Amino acid sequence: MPLILSVETSTRICSVAIHRKEQLLTSAEIHIDQAHGAKLALLINDIAKFAGIALKDLNAVAISSGPGSYTGLRIGTSTAKGLCFALGIPLISVDTLKLMVFQMSMRANVDQGALLCPMIDARRMEVYCLVTDHNLSEIQPMAPKVIDESSFTDLLVHKKIIFFGDGAAKCKSILAGKNAVFIDNLYPQASAVGVMAYQKFKQTLFESIVDFEPTYLKDFQVKPPQAVKG
Repeated sequence: MPLILSVETSTRICSVAIHRKEQLLTSAEIHIDQAHGAKLALLINDIAKFAGIALKDLNAVAISSGPGSYTGLRIGTSTAKGLCFALGIPLISVDTLKLMVFQMSMRANVDQGALLCPMIDARRMEVYCLVTDHNLSEIQPMAPKVIDESSFTDLLVHKKIIFFGDGAAKCKSILAGKNAVFIDNLYPQASAVGVMAYQKFKQTLFESIVDFEPTYLKDFQVKPPQAVKG
């Protein structure tokens, strides 16, 4: 039975998990800004020890592929690639926004007729988002979107949309209306990455360790240094 290590670093939260097939053996999270670089490797070693598993026993590593934090995705991907290369095991990627839809669809008492719109914060009034139904069928494709009063109006006229993720809170006042529903405290988790990754493992849907890159959606922007006033 395959052992899959999952890594999720697309937001400020850093999380890891180990599954045997679809069964969660152990997981851990750190809710600290910019902790991915310093804590990710430690988390992986800690959960492996807790589960009594040697890293050499892993059969695959799964990564949440973005969109999201450029730095977080880069750190998570390089760590996952390094493990796969060193251990000679495959790399699996799971789209972060579809991961969030999967997590929401698994919640009890969620309106099955509503559309689902995960939102990852992309600074100011921009979010990375996607609109799907409960079967993960795309209604609007993944894209960066600047949110204003006209956003999603063509859909909200006819359907209820559930908005969630760390980019949703800032959109509440702009998208307020009877068909706009906001749910707090849902963020991408490695414990769900492993469940989706196992389905890809069974189908041998693996990534190239050499060529795989996260889904950034936007180019990384470096802020120019500010002049020091003397």
